[in-house]
Amino acid sequence: MLDLSRIRLDKRLAIISAVGALSLVPLGTVYLLTAPATVQAGGQQDESIAARQEKAPSLATVSKHLPSEAIAKKIEQGGGGMPEFGDVLQPDEIKLLVDYLVAKKPVHVAAAIPSPAPPIVFENTMGSSRIHFTLKSSTTPQRYSIETMAGGVALFDYNNDGLLDIFFTNGAEIPSLTKTNASYSNRLFRNNGNGTFTDVTDAAGLGGAGYSMGVAAGDYDNDGFVDLYVTGVNRNQLFHNNGDGTFTDVTAKSGVTGIIPGSGKAWAVTAGWFDYNNDGLLDLLVVNYLNYDLKTAALCSSNKLPTYCSPDDFQGLPNILYRNNGDGTFTDVSTESHIAQYVGKGMGVAFADYDHDGFMDIFISNDTFPNFLLHNNGDGTFSDAATSAGVAYTEDGKSVAGMGAEFRDLDNDGKPDIFHTAMYGDTFPLYKNLGGGQFEDATSAAGLTAPTSRLTAWGTGTFDFDNDGLKDLFTANAAILDNSMEVEHRPFALPNSVFHNRGQMVFEDVSATAGASFRIAAPHRGAAFGDLNNDGRVDAVVTTLNGPPEVWMNRSPNHNHWIILKLVGTSDNADGLGTQVKITTAHGSQYNEATTAVGYNSSSDKRVHFGLGDATVIDKIELAWPTGVKQTLTNVKVDQVLTVHETPKPAK
Repeated sequence: MLDLSRIRLDKRLAIISAVGALSLVPLGTVYLLTAPATVQAGGQQDESIAARQEKAPSLATVSKHLPSEAIAKKIEQGGGGMPEFGDVLQPDEIKLLVDYLVAKKPVHVAAAIPSPAPPIVFENTMGSSRIHFTLKSSTTPQRYSIETMAGGVALFDYNNDGLLDIFFTNGAEIPSLTKTNASYSNRLFRNNGNGTFTDVTDAAGLGGAGYSMGVAAGDYDNDGFVDLYVTGVNRNQLFHNNGDGTFTDVTAKSGVTGIIPGSGKAWAVTAGWFDYNNDGLLDLLVVNYLNYDLKTAALCSSNKLPTYCSPDDFQGLPNILYRNNGDGTFTDVSTESHIAQYVGKGMGVAFADYDHDGFMDIFISNDTFPNFLLHNNGDGTFSDAATSAGVAYTEDGKSVAGMGAEFRDLDNDGKPDIFHTAMYGDTFPLYKNLGGGQFEDATSAAGLTAPTSRLTAWGTGTFDFDNDGLKDLFTANAAILDNSMEVEHRPFALPNSVFHNRGQMVFEDVSATAGASFRIAAPHRGAAFGDLNNDGRVDAVVTTLNGPPEVWMNRSPNHNHWIILKLVGTSDNADGLGTQVKITTAHGSQYNEATTAVGYNSSSDKRVHFGLGDATVIDKIELAWPTGVKQTLTNVKVDQVLTVHETPKPAK
C-alpha cells in the first residue's frame, strides 16, 4: 500500500516513497533502502529486498509507465537514477520505479532515513512586532453586509529606506459610517528593520475617513514615492506621498472620488494600478461591489438567526477606470473604454497581458456572478472575453463566489494563469492559460478540488515561498458569517492554507506542517505579500475581523537561492508595474511580472521575486517594460535585492 504522505518531489530529493515497510530515498546517485522494523546497523539486507528483486518489472515495462522513456534510460545508464525536476509520478508509476530500482541498485543501509523537513514554514511574529491594531467592523444585530467585507492591507516602502512598511484599512461606526474616534483609524506602521514596527499614522496623516475597505499602492505621479488609494463604502481617498514621511489627501483635486455619474458614490471593495494605454503613467481601476444602502438594505435571517444577506439579493455595479492625465489629475474614461458596460459584483482584481499583445488585461473575480476577463483592445477600449476564454464559470458551468484573485504564470510556460478564492462548496478555481486566448479549468488536475471545496477564503497570493523555482498558493481562510456555527454548523474562524507547487501545476496542501502557529484559526480577510526582512523569503501579513493582524515571517528550512528585482522606470511608470520578467538559469526559465494588485482588497510588494533552487548564477534576466523597452542582464549574482533602472528608449 503506497503511503502518499511520504511522496515529495524537489531538486535534490527527487522522490521519497513508502511501499509497505520499504522506503526509497535517492541521495546523489546512491539509493538508500530502509525497512525500519527489520534493518539493523551494520548493513544487513532485509529479506524483502531480495524477494522484490525476483519479481521486479523489466526496463520495457518501466519505460512504458514512467513519464518518459528517457527517464527509464537514464536509470538504466546510472545517470542519477531519478526523474527530472518537476516530473510528477502517479502512485503506480512510483511503485514501478521502486521495484525497478530495487532490482537494479540494491544497497545496504545502516539506519532509517528521517522524514524530510516541511517545504514551507511560517511563524506568526505579531506578538513581538509592536504592532497594535484591531480591525473594527462594527458588527451590529442587523448584520449589514459591509461588516463582513472589511480588512485591506498593503506592503509598500513609503519612505524609500529599503524596508516594507504595513498599512491597514479600518472600518467605522455604523450607521454613521464615520471614524468617530481613533480606534477606527486606518494605520501605517513603519518597518524598523529589526522585526518591530512603529505606528506613524498621525505623523503621516493617513487616519482616513469613512468606512474603509481596500487599498492599492502605486506611484501615480512618478516622483519616486509610492502613493495610496483607499477604497470604501462611502469614501474613497487618494493619498499623495509627499516624500517627507507625510501624505496629503488629493481625492477631490485629482478627480478619483469613486462617484458614478447619475448614481452617486459606489461601494468600492478594491482597486488596482496599471498602465492600460502604455503612456508611462499609472491608471486606476476601481472595483465596485453591490448597489447597497444601509438605510434601505433588507435584513436577512436563517432559522430566526440574523445573517448577512446573499449578494444575489442586490444588484451589482459598474467599475470605474480613471485615466492618468500626467498632471496630478485623472479623467473618468469608464464609458468610452467600455468598462462601465460590464456590471458585476467585483471582489478581486489582477492584471496581466495574457495574450502577449503588449497591452495589460484585467481579471475581475465576481461574487456569485460570472467573472470578467477584460481584454485590452489596444485602442483604449476593453471587451469581456471571460466566457469565450473559459474563465467566466467553473468546469461544471457554475459561477462561484469569487473573492481574491491572482494572475501569474504557475507552471513556468510563460503564460499567466488565473487563480481565485471562493466560498465553501465552490472550490478555488485554477484556470490554466493554454495560449491563443484560451484557458482550461485545471482545478481538479491540480489537486485543489478536495482541499478547497470545504473552505472559504478571501485573500490569496501566488509566490515561491520555498524558493524552489515554482510558485505556491496561499489563502486567507474564514467563513462569511460570524455566527456560522449556529447558522451553518461550520466554524467562522479557520486556519490559513498554503499549497506547495510540486511541478506541472500540481499542488499539495502542506498547511498542517507549515508551523504550529499556522494552524491557529481566525476570521481572516485581506492578505499582502512581500519580503519584510529582505532575507529572500516571501512573508505575508493577514488581517482578521475584529482582531489583531497576523505577521507571517517565512521560516522555510532550505538553502535555496533567490533574487528580488526592484524596478525603476524612466520612460515607463516609476514602479515598473506591468513589466514582464523572464529569468534563465541552469534549471530553465521562469516568468513573473511587477504588480501590486494581489488577492482581496490588498496590495503587495511591487518588487519581483524569484526562487532559484540551487542555481548559483542567473544566466539571463530579460525585461519587457510596458512601453516596449526591452532590457537584458546577464550573469547576475543570486541572493540579492537588485535595483534595475530602465534603459532609455532608443532615439527615433
